[in-house]
Amino acid sequence: MSIDSSTLHAKLKEFFGFDSFKGDQEKIITELVSGHNAFVLMPTGGGKSLCYQLPALVMEGTAIVISPLISLMKNQVDAIRGFVAGNDGIAHFLNSSLPKAQINEVHEDLLSGVTKLLYVAPESLTKPENVSFFKGLKISFYAIDEAHCISEWGHDFRPEYRRIRSIIDEIGQAPIIALTATATPKVQNDIQKNLGMMDAKVFRSSFNRPNLYYEVRDKTDTKRDIIKFIKQHPGKSGIIYCLSRKKVEELAELLNVNGIKALPYHAGLDAKTRAENQDRFLMEEVDVIVATIAFGMGIDKPDVRYVIHYDIPKSIEGYYQETGRAGRDGREGICITYYSYKDILKLEKFMQGKPVSEQEIGKQLLMETVAYAESNQCRRKLLLNYFGEDYAVDNCGACDNCLHPKKQFDGQEDMLLVIELVQSLPEHFKIEHLANILAGEANSLIKSYRHDELELFGAGKDHTVRYWCAVMHQGLILHLLDKEIESYGLINVTEKGLQFYEHPHQLMLTEDREFAEGDDDDDDVQALAAAAKGGGGDPVLLAMLKDLRKDIARRLRLQPWVIFGDNSLEDMTILYPESYDELKNCQGVGEGKARKYGKEFIDLISRYVKENDIIRPDDFVVKSVVNKSANKVYIIQSIDRKLPFEDIAEARGLEMEELLDEIEAIVYSGTRLDINYYITQTVDDDVVDDIYDYFRNDAESDSLEDALKELGPDYDETEVRLVRIKFLCEVAN
Repeated sequence: MSIDSSTLHAKLKEFFGFDSFKGDQEKIITELVSGHNAFVLMPTGGGKSLCYQLPALVMEGTAIVISPLISLMKNQVDAIRGFVAGNDGIAHFLNSSLPKAQINEVHEDLLSGVTKLLYVAPESLTKPENVSFFKGLKISFYAIDEAHCISEWGHDFRPEYRRIRSIIDEIGQAPIIALTATATPKVQNDIQKNLGMMDAKVFRSSFNRPNLYYEVRDKTDTKRDIIKFIKQHPGKSGIIYCLSRKKVEELAELLNVNGIKALPYHAGLDAKTRAENQDRFLMEEVDVIVATIAFGMGIDKPDVRYVIHYDIPKSIEGYYQETGRAGRDGREGICITYYSYKDILKLEKFMQGKPVSEQEIGKQLLMETVAYAESNQCRRKLLLNYFGEDYAVDNCGACDNCLHPKKQFDGQEDMLLVIELVQSLPEHFKIEHLANILAGEANSLIKSYRHDELELFGAGKDHTVRYWCAVMHQGLILHLLDKEIESYGLINVTEKGLQFYEHPHQLMLTEDREFAEGDDDDDDVQALAAAAKGGGGDPVLLAMLKDLRKDIARRLRLQPWVIFGDNSLEDMTILYPESYDELKNCQGVGEGKARKYGKEFIDLISRYVKENDIIRPDDFVVKSVVNKSANKVYIIQSIDRKLPFEDIAEARGLEMEELLDEIEAIVYSGTRLDINYYITQTVDDDVVDDIYDYFRNDAESDSLEDALKELGPDYDETEVRLVRIKFLCEVAN
């Protein structure tokens, strides 16, 4: 079928109201209406949908669009019906959510030739009754949207996508257009191979989104930081991504408590609630959607002003796809990600139990994310390089690393050492393995290859494994090194790398950022980022508070940390609390501790504020969500009744370790418990005395790790935890 350019332009104006095509849209559409396959790589907001919507409206027959999400289908169908007034049958979707009567209506419109676009989920496409029905239709072409779902190396792999080609063969041949916003060269090759379209013309747009600002922040006091950020951008639409449904619910509730209109979105909600929450966000009845990655794929809201990742995504593709939902109108888009290596360890844990090959792929994708998060290189350069695109500008001016550049160093000798190592090995290895060799870390894998016997083993032991990983990642960006596409990220030296080795020259590199350990999911909302980094907001006040703590400790013959920990004091230098209620907003300060030790601290802070004319942050106090845990109430009541801990744990379906976690959380929140009855039954008096004495006289903090190290192997961890709880209740609270 041949349709000339003037006809396409006329139809573009008639249906969509545009005077001209964007980027490669016209070339892609011409390729498709000419009966050829096309592979489209176009970033979010680039206009992918039009590349199959317009051809479907002008070609004979019905286009089958295979799409992964029901919400996406509904949006697209509504949009097409809006373009073509008075003909609701022009576009339909077919999936498991439709009742029988509606399915019959869709079938009638398809058979009568009214429907030009039919959206189906891959699961619906493969149903025998649907395959049989589609055989009787005139198919104009097949569009596979979100085509990265085909590849195991893609960020959202779905096994049912792998069956699409065989189903197409069964229904009947027609041109195929595959579209995705994210695909590395490896994923692109995988998609084309699986769909049997290696002959397809590839249309690759630039992945650069110049209006987006990228930043990675330490994951410390994340909730408070997010609330502060949103309040600084009032009335603007934003998406916050979390990895777990539980975190989505918690964060949405916390935002609402703090006066921010937010709704949750995840697969655990029923379809009706999900659809309602999504519509309320699109209609701007709420400002923020807190969601798992299920939300947003193809959602056409152009004015999302910020995308926040509470948890680091599992892959760079996922990150790029999700951040790409900001600023689709070409205006401001702020992308903030919170990163802690603890999250990476959690994600690795989730992979356990999966097939080994899947774990290998998952781990490799995760390591790419770690490299991105920890790097000091321009984030835009790193992202584009990942997708096989060079970014020649030295400073993009729109990422944290470019706006606050770190000191560079000449890495010539280090890069030469890396190249020498890679060239000396008969086989290829991953970055982490090579970094371990250079840093002299003899793990089991190194020993199994006998690489601890290599001449270069430990040749760079003055630097850490992380440092060598950073050097190699920059080697990849500079094209001195390369990763083998068909293998799990094995490293080799490029032609350019060999030339550098033969003729070395100055090579400016940057050291990677060091991140704090990060806060756990259950950390207090009030833990301040400044405190986690070891510095309060007001160094003069901090010194005064430490002196006061020392005086009180001497007077009461207690360790200073028992009164208030450093984090608590550092919080006070930022919040300037002048009442007991305000003091409780500081990390590690419960009701009991505030009443017992707080008066002198409040008095000192009040005087200091008055004498120095300090404007206190009254307008920004994060409200906590009331703890509705039934466990908490049950545990307190059970301990009051002196029930054995084993019985309490069994009644709530907890392991002993989990029960102790719960009890510690209760005690740290300021509640005093009397657990002497249980300790007397289970721990020898001498052991209790020794541990108690350690915390009373020797401990510099309440650290369990330090206690176990100091007390030695004769003391059981559970015993130490129990006595520590007793000490905190009797002395600290």
